[in-house]
Amino acid sequence: GRRGRDFFRRREITIRDQYVNVTDKQVQFVDAQEIARKLIQDFSDREQGIDGVFLIYSEFKSAMQQRIVVDPLLPLSGFKSPDQASRDVQIDYLYEPPPAEILGSLLPHYVETKIYRALLESSASEHGARMVAMDAATNNAKELIDTLTLKMNRVRQTSITKEIIEIVSGAAALTEISG
Repeated sequence: GRRGRDFFRRREITIRDQYVNVTDKQVQFVDAQEIARKLIQDFSDREQGIDGVFLIYSEFKSAMQQRIVVDPLLPLSGFKSPDQASRDVQIDYLYEPPPAEILGSLLPHYVETKIYRALLESSASEHGARMVAMDAATNNAKELIDTLTLKMNRVRQTSITKEIIEIVSGAAALTEISG
């Protein structure tokens, strides 16, 4: 987003691609697919020199709480190769199509889904933070209205008291003159 881009610009770090204001409108899966396609393409192209891809986003916990998440996206980690998995388990499975082909077809969907989730979480976090800010602004406005109403009533009461004193003083002066 914009803040992430500005963070890296201030530190003079080169930004390869940027997707700003994606969550300003309703988040669409098509946006995630476009970002994922470009990421996978650039990551697969060894000439690009990309060693890893990380998703950094705000995870929605509640309207009052969001958490920054740094999620490694590519390369995949924490998975065992088929050879390693077969050594750990005594059952020998036969994969059709081959594991590389399965990974090739599932990887784009995995990346798209992870990006889409990050976009949705960021959007929910932004809406939650905005809701809390608007609630605080509404409460502050109500307090300000109450304070100003009280001040206005005091000024009005002082003015009325002053007018009554002037009327009573004038009546007393007329009574002294007449009497």
